[in-house]
Amino acid sequence: MIHLEKLNKTYPGVQPLHVLKDIDLSIEQGEYVSIMGASGSGKSTLLNVLGILDDYDTGRYMLDDKLIAGLSEKKAAVYRNKMIGFVFQSFNLISFKNAMENVALPLFYKGVARKKRNQLALDYLEKVGLKEWWHHYPNELSGGQKQRISIARALISQPRIILADEPTGALDSHTTDEVIQLLSEVNAEGITMIIVTHEKSVAEKTKRIIHLKDGFIESDTINVPNLATCSK
Repeated sequence: MIHLEKLNKTYPGVQPLHVLKDIDLSIEQGEYVSIMGASGSGKSTLLNVLGILDDYDTGRYMLDDKLIAGLSEKKAAVYRNKMIGFVFQSFNLISFKNAMENVALPLFYKGVARKKRNQLALDYLEKVGLKEWWHHYPNELSGGQKQRISIARALISQPRIILADEPTGALDSHTTDEVIQLLSEVNAEGITMIIVTHEKSVAEKTKRIIHLKDGFIESDTINVPNLATCSK
């Protein structure tokens, strides 16, 4: 599903920063992958390239057998809306919209009628255990509830891939366990899950761990998920 060949990314400047270096990577449909590395290792940049939020300089990125390169923003948005859901550390919820409206937002951009998208949003809130909280606004919710809402929002478009950038970075250990359990359940339904994390306990829940160092893939190992609770 995802195939990178000799992919490079450099940020220009007085001293250009070569962030991704000759990345070779393949991820198949349904895999559960974590990407780890120190700050500045290139893990978030790699996630942005995979999510078609950022372009690359040289190499190839194939997504579902389609070359992703030099796309217009409109074309990139089409691929993102069709293929990819995003979960962020900061939740990225809209403060003046309630939980239902936040979850329904991707369907608004797809032109789905209001009544239908709101009903689907309630269905997905129920899936993450928050249907009764549909009318609450982000400032009335805990960090864990906000992240569950962001997961429901990522799922409502029925993507084939979820990209999660430090999804537990702002959460306590108990809430981290709950969110990772939910992401694991989503993966068990066949959705490819790629998590960027600096937390070893989170990575140990995934089935494959990729370590980046100085822009290179340092290691890529199969993992037997640790079923114990996460610790932070």
